[in-house]
Amino acid sequence: MTDTHGPRAQGMLRLGHCAFPPSQPLIMGIVNRTPDSFFRPGLTWDERAAMARVDQVIAEGADIVDVGGESTRPGAQRVSADEELRRVKPVITELVGAGVVVSVDTMRAQVAEWALEAGVSLVNDVSGGLADPYMPRLVAKAGVPYVVVHWRGHSHDMYSRAVYADVVREVHDELAQRVGAVIAEGVDPSMIVLDPGLGFSKNPAPAGPDAHNWQLVAGLPELARIGGRDFPVLVGASRKRYLSRLFAEAGGEQRPYTANDAATVAITALSAAAGAWCVRVHQVPANADAVRVAAAYRSARP
Repeated sequence: MTDTHGPRAQGMLRLGHCAFPPSQPLIMGIVNRTPDSFFRPGLTWDERAAMARVDQVIAEGADIVDVGGESTRPGAQRVSADEELRRVKPVITELVGAGVVVSVDTMRAQVAEWALEAGVSLVNDVSGGLADPYMPRLVAKAGVPYVVVHWRGHSHDMYSRAVYADVVREVHDELAQRVGAVIAEGVDPSMIVLDPGLGFSKNPAPAGPDAHNWQLVAGLPELARIGGRDFPVLVGASRKRYLSRLFAEAGGEQRPYTANDAATVAITALSAAAGAWCVRVHQVPANADAVRVAAAYRSARP
């Protein structure tokens, strides 16, 4: 990490007190303080367990730690803003106090505003500004990087919206609409990070025309280019359901998401080789190895 001045310096995206060179993708470690976290159900629900998870992610060397207090798993119901804040406040306070680069995973401007005042460096909005119209203006005023995720609706009915004729083109075009909308609200284009929203309103099929997630991973370079600009891309594939579906026996049960770590590492390597800016993961060390391998591969290509 290099300390520099300004949001962009020599092609680097500044996050808080640090700016990261583009030589290899960043690792964003996940701390979800929700009772149904993909990390392990309930493990980060208890405050002591949450702090142990914080210590683990710091020790493992994540470049960014992403903190969330509202579940976005398929079928999840929303919690109140007060409850979301109750969950994330102690974790964010601890991380910022330790000098860690922190992002807040929230769809609510109220939660993001508290987190920005507490010292977070990035806002990761799974709704891309659609769930709360005040979010883009807040981020614009704060002047921090903003992750704009492809989103078609809340978790309780997201799969009903997973209908595409050409998923890469449609996700690209819908992200372009969101980019235009948040820029119109004052967000600096150089502060925008795109996320194709793997698992969100995407069919988890492992093959065929409805293999939306796989088509998006294969189409990352196309997704990144909007209006003549190549935006940085964040990929959040870790432990998601479409990985379980890939390994399910015909007619059998899907394997548990905790068995998807090796598959996640494979997606990380593919994403990094395709030029992803950052990968959001539960297990930091193996994914950190994957991005280094991908960086060496990319540098060796003619």
